[in-house]
Amino acid sequence: MTRTIDAKTLKTRLAEPGEMALIDVQEPGPCADGHLLFAVPIPYSRFELDIERLVPRTNVPLVLCDGGDGMAEKAAARAQALGYSDVSVLAGGTVGWKAAGYTLYAGVNVPSKTFGELVEHERHTPRISATDFNAMRARGEKVVLVDGRPIAEHKRFTIPGSICCPNGELALRIDEIVADPTVPIVVNCAGRTRSIIGAETLRMVGVTNPVYALENGTQGWFLAGLEVEKGADRIYPAPPQGEKLAAARARAKATAARFGVPGVTAAKVLEWLADTERTTCLIDVRTAEEFQAGSLPGAIHAPGGQLIQATDQWIAVRNARIVLLDSEGVRAPVVGAWLRQLGHDVHVLEGGTSAAIGMTPRDPVAPGVLPVVAEISPADLKAGLAAGSVTCLDLRASAAYRAGHVPGSRWSIRPHLAKAAAGAKTVVLVVDDTGLARLAAVDLAEAGVGAVRMLAGGLRGWQGAGNAVDASPDVPADSERIDFVFHTHRRHEGDPEAARQYLAWEMGLVEQLDAQERAAFRL
Repeated sequence: MTRTIDAKTLKTRLAEPGEMALIDVQEPGPCADGHLLFAVPIPYSRFELDIERLVPRTNVPLVLCDGGDGMAEKAAARAQALGYSDVSVLAGGTVGWKAAGYTLYAGVNVPSKTFGELVEHERHTPRISATDFNAMRARGEKVVLVDGRPIAEHKRFTIPGSICCPNGELALRIDEIVADPTVPIVVNCAGRTRSIIGAETLRMVGVTNPVYALENGTQGWFLAGLEVEKGADRIYPAPPQGEKLAAARARAKATAARFGVPGVTAAKVLEWLADTERTTCLIDVRTAEEFQAGSLPGAIHAPGGQLIQATDQWIAVRNARIVLLDSEGVRAPVVGAWLRQLGHDVHVLEGGTSAAIGMTPRDPVAPGVLPVVAEISPADLKAGLAAGSVTCLDLRASAAYRAGHVPGSRWSIRPHLAKAAAGAKTVVLVVDDTGLARLAAVDLAEAGVGAVRMLAGGLRGWQGAGNAVDASPDVPADSERIDFVFHTHRRHEGDPEAARQYLAWEMGLVEQLDAQERAAFRL
């Protein structure tokens, strides 16, 4: 039996200084419907694939939470098989938490979004409405609009005329984007958080230009009856050199000092990494292209702006030491200043990517624990389906299954595998990621399935062999699609009511905080 922890005890421990990893193993849909504020999502369907990256120290106290359906107990067994030695399950999961009188939060990346709303409330971030900004441009006034989101989001849709510069790049590149220190700068995102954080980043580092957040971002823009632009490619310029870079570095250093973000030597980081009683995360905050061109051994990549926007995608151990690095001494200090305000113990690596750190990343445990799944050819699967001798389960995203799947296959997901495979002797899995097949094989073996195979080449292999696919726009039913986040998902599809609901949700986050949760942030 796995050890349990009740809601009251967990609530107390969340305020204590020691390390702990609180993991929500619900699938994305249910998790977005209700979860603990500081729970980090690792759905059971991917548990062993993601837990070691997010919780690298196997003796850290690990608390698992589910929706009251028993998935946390299953995840606990998987964690223990990987060597995690201090595992507990929240009694009753989110149901028990709510019954104890504590708040459940809807949405995704909630700590970061709540933080953004707190920043606006505390710092009185200047803002401009879509209507006023549009009128400003119509009058021919000089103004620069910066889209603080990643390039892919910018290209999908943006406000006409915006320049893409993700928030993590702003402190480094803003002088190349706006040469005139008197021209107003407006920062937009899709909603609210990144507009606020982007504008406050520029103010925080001492940019002299008037700076505004575009109120409600692209959603506020289309709610005002204005058209968004699709396929834009106005991307940030190269970083500054010489005196401009030195000035940006000086501003970043002063910002880090103001918020209590210290530098740390490579020798000290190596000492920390060897410490088996504390977790140290080494994070490279540069662009994906820079990271791919080379980084320090053992560093993980998290673009600075997105790290602030979605801390729960990269930082799972509460009170862990976070060490940030870049290559120029601007981005890491500024991102560090934000993470410090978010409540993290953060440091900036002196020398950045030039530091002498020869750490060897540890080999992941999961591949040695998970079974190897043999492949089956499209021809053999087709014959097995015709003979009724195999059950074919498609573990890809439910949206992908709806768009096209092997005729005769059924959509499923790891928490439902035992039921989906009931009575089957041989199960063939259709996956995009072979890791998912290996995870599924563990559960199917426990369910009594004698043989598990995966389709060679996945659905592409099936089609490449000349086979047709079926589409099913309504299957699986929405009620079964626990992999899909329905939380105001239509807000980017031109649905004004969904956009209004999303904006109201975001603005209402601060009101949900209790005193303990509010104290976790350090504004």
